[in-house]
Amino acid sequence: MKVMRATKGAIQSAAQIVKKGGVIVYPTDTVYGLGCNPFNENAVKRLLKIKGERTKPLPILASNIKEIKKIVQTTKKTIELVKKFWPGPLTVVLPQKSSLPNTVTCNLGSVAVRVPNHQVALELIRLSGGLLVGTSANKSGKKPSRTALDAAEQIGGEVDIILDGGPAPIGASSTVIDLTGERPKILRKGPVEIDDMLKA
Repeated sequence: MKVMRATKGAIQSAAQIVKKGGVIVYPTDTVYGLGCNPFNENAVKRLLKIKGERTKPLPILASNIKEIKKIVQTTKKTIELVKKFWPGPLTVVLPQKSSLPNTVTCNLGSVAVRVPNHQVALELIRLSGGLLVGTSANKSGKKPSRTALDAAEQIGGEVDIILDGGPAPIGASSTVIDLTGERPKILRKGPVEIDDMLKA
């Protein structure tokens, strides 16, 4: 495992590792992410083993809204809502498309998606193919990592590379809203205020 400062070259190296089926740690606007190619089932299984006991679907981060549409079913209303908060710390749960392996979604038929507001993360995701698993870089039940060092202490020996982009600016997990039912459901409170979402 290497900890590398998130230079242009290091971001390119990390993207190559993702494309070859590796598992990486990278900075985002909220907390550090544990990532791999969501379409590579072996990589996803390895990531799940690193994360430990997890029965929830893995969130996916995207470089833009267009990429999101490849893996989830969207409506005009959904797109209008996310455009107000993306890029940013709002995660939205939507029905998955068959293009996404069920290993990622734990066979639940839905997936949490987000476009982060972080230049290193966006460039890495773009170079990795537009979509990247984005669960928090920690063992299940432990605190999410706010720095590369936090991540290295928890899971450093089990990943291929850790990109160090400095402390995560927000330092808290994103707000999660489920839009799969008739009414929006808040699954996790976070940086995006509930009132702002209700207004939107």
